[in-house]
Amino acid sequence: MNYIYAFAEDQTLTNQELGGKGANLAEMTRLGLPVPAGFTITTAACRQYLASAKQETGFLEDELMKAVHILEEKTQRQLGNAEQPLLVSVRSGAPISMPGMMDTILNLGLNDQTVIGLAEMTNDPWFAYDCYRRLIQMFGDVVYGIDKPIFEAALTALKNKRQVQKDTDLTLVDLKQLIETYKGLYVAAGQYQFPQSVDQQLRLAIEAVFKSWQNPRAQTYRRLNQIDGAMGTAVNVQQMVFGNYQGQSGTGVAFTRNPATGEPGLFGEYLLNAQGEDVVAGIRTPEPIATLKAQLPVIYEQFKTIANQLEAHYRDMQDMEFTIEAGQLYVLQTRVGKRTAPAAFRIAVDLVDEGVIDRPTAISRLKPTMIDGLLHPLFETSAVQQATQLLTGLPASPGAATGAIYFDAQKAQQAHEAGEKVVLVRQETSPEDIDGMVISEAIVTSRGGMTSHAAVVARGMGCCCVVGCQQLQVDYEQREAHFAGRVLKEGAIISVDGHTGRLYLGALPQQTGVHETTLGTVLSWCDEIAPFAVWANAETPQEVATAFEFGAQGLGLVRTEHMFFGPERIFKMRQMILATELADRQVALAALKKLQITDFKQIFSLAEERPCTIRLLDPPLHEFLPQNEVEQAELATALGISLAEIKRRIADKAEVNPMLGHRGSRLAVTYPEIYQMQVLAIVESALAVQTTYHHAVTPKIMLPLIGTATEMAYLKQLLQQTINDYLVENQQQLTYQIGTMIEIPRACLVADQIAATADFFSFGTNDLTQMTYGFSRDDIGHFMPDYQQQGLMPAEPFQTLDQDGVGALMQLAVQKGRQTKPDLSIGVCGEVGGDPTAMPFYRDLGIDYVSCSPYRVPSARLAAAQSQLTLAD
Repeated sequence: MNYIYAFAEDQTLTNQELGGKGANLAEMTRLGLPVPAGFTITTAACRQYLASAKQETGFLEDELMKAVHILEEKTQRQLGNAEQPLLVSVRSGAPISMPGMMDTILNLGLNDQTVIGLAEMTNDPWFAYDCYRRLIQMFGDVVYGIDKPIFEAALTALKNKRQVQKDTDLTLVDLKQLIETYKGLYVAAGQYQFPQSVDQQLRLAIEAVFKSWQNPRAQTYRRLNQIDGAMGTAVNVQQMVFGNYQGQSGTGVAFTRNPATGEPGLFGEYLLNAQGEDVVAGIRTPEPIATLKAQLPVIYEQFKTIANQLEAHYRDMQDMEFTIEAGQLYVLQTRVGKRTAPAAFRIAVDLVDEGVIDRPTAISRLKPTMIDGLLHPLFETSAVQQATQLLTGLPASPGAATGAIYFDAQKAQQAHEAGEKVVLVRQETSPEDIDGMVISEAIVTSRGGMTSHAAVVARGMGCCCVVGCQQLQVDYEQREAHFAGRVLKEGAIISVDGHTGRLYLGALPQQTGVHETTLGTVLSWCDEIAPFAVWANAETPQEVATAFEFGAQGLGLVRTEHMFFGPERIFKMRQMILATELADRQVALAALKKLQITDFKQIFSLAEERPCTIRLLDPPLHEFLPQNEVEQAELATALGISLAEIKRRIADKAEVNPMLGHRGSRLAVTYPEIYQMQVLAIVESALAVQTTYHHAVTPKIMLPLIGTATEMAYLKQLLQQTINDYLVENQQQLTYQIGTMIEIPRACLVADQIAATADFFSFGTNDLTQMTYGFSRDDIGHFMPDYQQQGLMPAEPFQTLDQDGVGALMQLAVQKGRQTKPDLSIGVCGEVGGDPTAMPFYRDLGIDYVSCSPYRVPSARLAAAQSQLTLAD
């Protein structure tokens, strides 16, 4: 088995074997481009090295010496030769790009003799000795683990002694003295010596790059980006060329298109008489690549031709590094260029328009997460780097927002009405906080996970939200927040980053999210190939309008509970809940029905003829009742009842475990008049819109928390009778459906029985996940980070579908439901309805639609199409 290949030696090798960098170097060499000679040590060698007990490279010895000899013949220079020294770089090159995560050594091949030869060869002794001191520093850091700051401290001390500011102000004598100081640091650090043997340098450097595959930052990067840790890294050994040699020399970095905007044309920077690090380190101010045309027109045209050739060959925007040594152009690297989200969509559309790629290829290159950067604002990077970070929580809803903190909905509303921008900070939110939530720039909670009330509502509104800030404690009485020994008083200004979960002190400047026109183009392509439709979860006219603006093809979940908040509505709701007689309850329900009709008319008119699924009242009734004595006293006065009686009635509604208690369809069994009021409001609204706008409205009425076939049959018969009696009495006709949300494990097990009377299924994955795992979605933030850190759970199950457990229940429910009704409509409306990683699973499941928060609709459309493309592959 061979472990080492000269560039372009074997055309059958892939990125998995050569790494991304090595494969591209080999490909450019095959294309006849001016690439400095070199060879690649494969990822298999890395795996062999890391698996061996002693971790030695003896198994590479013969191949390595042969590869070095071939390289010396190609370059007419020799490793360790004092007169014509060959210097090489030793760089990592993983199969998947991991920028900056592993180690690199430059200028390898210098020692006390070859540095003299390099000085004579370049006619620049200062440069030669500067390269030497850099090698010693880099080698000490990478190979021997001598902390870089120790070298930097010695350099700083010398500059202070010489009273100079820049490295370039040091003299040749200073550099020689610094080299000796650096050598002494080796001995002081552990009896090491900088190796004068260049062969030893090469072996140790290769081993160091192999070891860097397992360094902490590389492991963290792989975990965050889901990169397989078993792949290993390749090592590229390549002849060094110098942009500060003599005559016409320089170095630069360029893209074939603007990586920020996607605009076609060369974009980049260069410096004449400089090394590559001078461009990136800011030692000198580089020139735009376009000005190279005036200074070195022949080189510019040559580079432009190469750039166009590489983009055409790889069929994507390229990021290239180049060096000009004494009038000779060298391409050191090419790779698919990193780009902003707006640039990614423009480049994808432009390449299709130019005939370079087809639509499926364009779609497959984009990431659903890119869309957040188009729809939501971001903080300016420079401002974030200088800001004071306060806390970190879970990034529940993307965006960037600044405002004054308030700790209850009422105070937040008052501040908003006074013209302030508000950030609502709570231990946790509940439905009664909705009025404060809707006017807030951002929402922050100390408890809860990614599917907590705050997270779900914020995503629906497109509001920035961070949850699960465990260090945060809110003192509602003192009106202040405590964390890590610090205190924030009400009214303090903070900035909330919903993309990262970080909170900052003070106001940070923002970059406004851009709704790219190319996004609409790409998403229209996606809709043509997606295996299922994308609908939206929405409950206010604004959310519905946003959902349809983002391309939702229907409404998969219209929650009704939030429609009962607001001063007039909440009073009527509380009046209904606390009534002890049916007649009193009916009076309150009649008033609520009028309000519901207003809501449903707006929603149906916006939906036009699109499907519209309305879930009947779901939460336990105690969530609507006042918990503090002031509000209880006000309610007692309004109802003409004593405070003691109000407290008694409220206590009577309290539950030990309300999420598993008297909620959902169980309410309708006890209080059928509530669901009867809601379905009549739905029917009357649908008929009114149908008459006014001539839309064929077909309401889909969804019963929550059904667990038995008898529940489903009983409630459907009750509601169907209520609706039909109304239609007959008023001589009207309306097509409607009554189905259920599948969110109890038992419902999955008996789905064939439930399907006998249900017109459709829609998976409520939040509660289904909660009951399958036994995890509280509001408390999971306390322990889930520890689970993930220990590798016990790869992802938060309320955000990424648990296909093995929850998914297996869904699969069973689909199979059983369609055994009873082969054409049964089935959707997914929980938070993981927009989970990109679950889209192939939903495709294979045979569902008809997914439904997610309005701002997740665009990314879900993209992910749905990509799931179909993976099937084609």
